[in-house]
Amino acid sequence: MSKTKVSEVNRVWRLHNRPIGDLSDDTLGFDEEAIPEPGAGEFLFRLNYLSLDPTNIIWMKDVDQYMPPVGLNEPMRGVVCGTVVKSNHPDYAEGMLVSGLGQWADYQLGTPGMLSPMGDTGPIPVADAFSTLALVGPTAYFGLLDIGEPKAGETVVVSAAAGAVGSIVGQIAKIKGCRVVGLAGSDEKCEWIKNDLGFDAAINYRTEDLSKALKAACPDGIDVYFDNVGGKILDACLKLMNLKGRIPTCGLISQYRATEPVPGPYNYEMLLMQRVRIEGFIVLDYADRYPEAIAALGQWMAEGKIKVRTEIVDGLEHALQALKKLYTGENTGKLMVRVKDV
Repeated sequence: MSKTKVSEVNRVWRLHNRPIGDLSDDTLGFDEEAIPEPGAGEFLFRLNYLSLDPTNIIWMKDVDQYMPPVGLNEPMRGVVCGTVVKSNHPDYAEGMLVSGLGQWADYQLGTPGMLSPMGDTGPIPVADAFSTLALVGPTAYFGLLDIGEPKAGETVVVSAAAGAVGSIVGQIAKIKGCRVVGLAGSDEKCEWIKNDLGFDAAINYRTEDLSKALKAACPDGIDVYFDNVGGKILDACLKLMNLKGRIPTCGLISQYRATEPVPGPYNYEMLLMQRVRIEGFIVLDYADRYPEAIAALGQWMAEGKIKVRTEIVDGLEHALQALKKLYTGENTGKLMVRVKDV
């Protein structure tokens, strides 16, 4: 196999300032530096795709979280897909596609454990396989099925339903025979999840009276609320939870940019009255079961039972500006950066 040509300069996004409220243009710095050389047991890979995820802003903050925050002046952390260009590890050959936890950088070092071979994606394009199977698909799969435990005929409500995770949650719930109601922030998003993805009802939480619309869409109450946002939407759903209802808590995007302490749910008493179970989770908790999720999701995608929408921004230099879209609701589906096609 011919050797892959490697550029002489590595572009790296580094954390320069911890965000307070909104992301600012000086939160990250885009630096040029030397390309690292792989040591024993390491490999060097070129970034193909960078996943942009709501948790990115959490990693930037020096707060208690599920893994150490990114240090100041350290490369920004991200979920990545790349191609091996040099290797000092017998299981990672040049030209191999890898995905996992890496950096916002053109070239970076990898080790087993943090990155794994992607393998053959079959009929699914690499971009779609990475955008769906690397993070958001397993998040939707385990959060809904393990924690939500949906049963045929139950009502499942999903917030941020036009987002990467929410759109898949709703489709899995339909596969399991549930009535699915999605909450989204525009009429276009509501039309997409209802007409294209098969949700039974869609509510524009920005323009509709949320409590009234939820009650109308869920005449038999809510059995599972998949929470991606927290805040007022969680409160509205709590009022309609059925006995022994379940709330998988995947994200709290409504408060990631808060600069003051956020009040707890005003309808908290419903957890007691209806014996509701609410459980937060991180998809990394299920790392040893990823093959199960990937097999199921891949089959559903191949059968056309799960559709995905990917918004791709070209150029690593645009990553910070693109990330801001996640917190304003501008994007639909999975958002990621294309650095270099496979």
